[in-house]
Amino acid sequence: MTISTKPQYKGDSLKKIADYQGIVPDSVLDDIRSKANALQGATVAHVNATSYGGGVAEILDNFVLLMNDLGVRSDWRVLHGIPDFFEVTKKFHNALQGNMELHFSEEELQLYEFINRKFSQFVFLDHDFVFIHDPQPCALVREINHEHPWIWRCHIDITTPNPQAWDFVAPYILEYEHMIVSSDIYKVEGLNIEQSIISPSIDPLSPKNMDVSPEVTKDYLEQYGIPTDKPLITQVSRFDPWKDPEGVLRVFDHAKEQVDCRLAFVYNMASDDPEGVKIYNQMKETAKEHLDRGDVLFVRGDDPILVNIMQRESDVVIQKSTREGFGLVITEALWKGTPVVASNVGGIPTQMVEGATGYMLDPMDLTGFAEKIVVLLEDDDLRDQLGKQAREHVRSNFLITRHLLDYINLMLSLS
Repeated sequence: MTISTKPQYKGDSLKKIADYQGIVPDSVLDDIRSKANALQGATVAHVNATSYGGGVAEILDNFVLLMNDLGVRSDWRVLHGIPDFFEVTKKFHNALQGNMELHFSEEELQLYEFINRKFSQFVFLDHDFVFIHDPQPCALVREINHEHPWIWRCHIDITTPNPQAWDFVAPYILEYEHMIVSSDIYKVEGLNIEQSIISPSIDPLSPKNMDVSPEVTKDYLEQYGIPTDKPLITQVSRFDPWKDPEGVLRVFDHAKEQVDCRLAFVYNMASDDPEGVKIYNQMKETAKEHLDRGDVLFVRGDDPILVNIMQRESDVVIQKSTREGFGLVITEALWKGTPVVASNVGGIPTQMVEGATGYMLDPMDLTGFAEKIVVLLEDDDLRDQLGKQAREHVRSNFLITRHLLDYINLMLSLS
């Protein structure tokens, strides 16, 4: 008999702050409620480029619901774009993360400004606080007159941006009242705007992170044809050049020389990331022999429960990014008690404790990655110890309740 594994979409299933009782201390929930009371009647808007796919959309999905449950009226607006626009903004994403070879034509820059200007005619943003997420809607600040604070929330790594991209975006950023980055290393020296650090978070009650029964796990693995006869290494990410999927495949080849294991690429496609399909097709060709042998799996991660189960069932999660704004997939894996071997770049060191929740290495150290993975695959007790420590580390630092409190405190400071 097939078990129904889909979440139940009922009115009473919408998240409420009381649902987190027992997951975090009562004192944390009391602090959130108390401070949110001071914002009763305030209005908040979040603007980003997609309603599905990627970490920003995942955060906002329940974040906005919980703010409303707390009595802080919060809206979520998604930028209207066209494929050519998202080609340009993906190029901005890569350029701001350090691709020095990219160059923008005048036509591309004009398209970026035009789409922002056009969207400004569709959307009303007269809220008490407006949070604009990432580069795609950044230019809205110049198109909409406002009296209340506008905050630019940067989720990407901007430590060494492409000069042309930065010179174009920086004047828009300076028109905001405040800027949020994910780590201290992303603060921009000499930028005449106040900057705060707020780390992203995961929702432990979302389908992607909630506890899953053995029956549901078994059913999912059978339905999606996921074999369990070998140790499993998994990378969960978009197909993005910064996630280095070819490097992951080479690490796997090294590890497989010592342990008979399997690699899974768990991926999704976001509407604002046209580059993903191209890289996916390239990787299918590169990994063709592995796919024929069944050593490598490509698992479409549209179903959040499937992603959840893949992270739980993996013996090791790898994140071999060469650049990484934050990388919530790491926090997700740690919450599930799965140790992580990851690159020591961007926001990743913010989430991990070296040797206690997993290991971090130079992204170019393929041999080092493979060695750490092999150590974990061969030592069940070590994996279990690191997994338990990882879950408690996330509980203390990277759950949505902490994230809510950070935003509430920021809004109070800007009031």
